[in-house]
Amino acid sequence: MGECKVVTMGCRLNAFESEVIKGHIHRAKLENIIVINSCAVTQEAERQTRQKIYRAKRENPESRVVVTGCSAQINPERFAKLKDVDAVVGNAEKLDPDFWADLPSHLAEAKIQVNDIMSVRETAGHMIHGFDGRSRAFIEVQQGCDHRCTFCVIPYGRGPSRSVPAGEIVNQITALVNNGFKEVILTGVDLTDYGKGLPGSLTLTTLVRKILKLVPELERLRLSSLDPMEMDDPLISLFGDEPRLLPSVHLSVQSGNNIILKRMKRRHQREDVIKVCEKLREKRPEVTFGADLIVGFPTENEEMFEDTRTLVREAKITQLHVFPYSQRDGTPAQKMPQVPNQERKRRAKVLRSDGVAQLQSILDEGIGSKARVLIENDEKGHCERFLPVIMNKTYKPGEIVNTRILARDGNHWIGKGI
Repeated sequence: MGECKVVTMGCRLNAFESEVIKGHIHRAKLENIIVINSCAVTQEAERQTRQKIYRAKRENPESRVVVTGCSAQINPERFAKLKDVDAVVGNAEKLDPDFWADLPSHLAEAKIQVNDIMSVRETAGHMIHGFDGRSRAFIEVQQGCDHRCTFCVIPYGRGPSRSVPAGEIVNQITALVNNGFKEVILTGVDLTDYGKGLPGSLTLTTLVRKILKLVPELERLRLSSLDPMEMDDPLISLFGDEPRLLPSVHLSVQSGNNIILKRMKRRHQREDVIKVCEKLREKRPEVTFGADLIVGFPTENEEMFEDTRTLVREAKITQLHVFPYSQRDGTPAQKMPQVPNQERKRRAKVLRSDGVAQLQSILDEGIGSKARVLIENDEKGHCERFLPVIMNKTYKPGEIVNTRILARDGNHWIGKGI
């Protein structure tokens, strides 16, 4: 059989969906297919997608190149014009096993196979049994977004908010645990909106409690990006009640200035972020925080940018995902007064440097402590707090090692098994 490959761009949700696609391709017994699962969050992500397409065709001239993911969903015509692309497939179609089973017929019908994502109202649970080259597994529990932040095109690539039934999620996690996975991360476009469209009064909190009760063999459960505005007291209390729910929280913050947050059409203010972090530290003192942050958003001046830097320090956020603002076609922010590109890049560099300083500070505080490290690649891994550790000898990927933290080396700990 000729080579089939799936190339993943962007988020953890895409990583999960790429595994689903691999399974569908394998069961359909397809040959010579390369799937580029694209991301649309920034212009740079789209540029990298085009590079992956050109490289795939150059290295595999006999293979058919299929482009899917958010970029393909939002602007299929742009990719259909590329001579190296054989098909453009929508986000709903890419997860449909029947679509891949009948791919040759679809390719013969039309180059673009993209339907209206906004009409999708259900999200199925997709069974996978592992992740290539990964020691932790991602599980899609929620899909789509009903909010309309002024900078974001993702709702148009993912559709409306919808959730996977809890029973299907429990079955999926059970299968992964049975295959040796010790840590699972729940993912979604708007994870704290979990439960929408399902019967009963399911929330993310009730889902987590159900998982931990019904899959007692699962050692570690982690949550991906959370909306500060939807971090209610029951969810915060869960971090204090459930030791298997790991003490690392990644927040969708975006800015530390209230005027910019309002212009972004975010629902929280900087004070809400600080309050959430304080409450979580009360319940779980060792908790660490990460954040998504956009710098150079239209109309952001130096004082507004400094508010973001201050927030990072006040909330003690140590793992920053910093994005220079990227103009996206059709978004309200595109029409606002723009910050020069070079200034956006400068601010991003400054904020990333702040994040490194915060990370190094918390690493220094932890020297001499104990941690349990999930090994990802020979001697590298992450502890419960998602702080990076390099062990002083190699271990089997997927193993959890009781560790003494010996020192900090740059942006990671040096650890020794005990």
